[in-house]
Amino acid sequence: MKKVLTIITLVICVFLTSMLFATNTQGTTNKIENAEKSAVSKIVDFKATQKHTIEDYKEAYGSESYGLTAYALSRIQIYSIPFCFIGIALSAIYQYVLGIRRLDTRDKGFAIMISVITVFVIAQVLPLIFAIVVKGWRG
Repeated sequence: MKKVLTIITLVICVFLTSMLFATNTQGTTNKIENAEKSAVSKIVDFKATQKHTIEDYKEAYGSESYGLTAYALSRIQIYSIPFCFIGIALSAIYQYVLGIRRLDTRDKGFAIMISVITVFVIAQVLPLIFAIVVKGWRG
């Protein structure tokens, strides 16, 4: 288990790192300051956009509670995709790599894979069902 957690941590660290290239720093302080300002403005714009979408959901559903629920379900729908891929990869390791010699490990990997796929399908379909029920039956 410790090996699996270590491998997962290393994979996450590799994906979160970015490449840094050396450049000439003479006369580039203004470029760096402009880049910092543009990055800050992008973050502020992104935050304003996210608040705007929450307001859009509240407006579209006609209620604050329905709007917040729809917004939360849409966020869950988006973020469930990478977690599903990670869960399927881990369960495949359990089933096909570690489960070659032990049947209980293979069964554990299969059970994890089925549960991850089930949660993924629920997370993808639940916003649609919510929209149909709230907008269709509520009016």
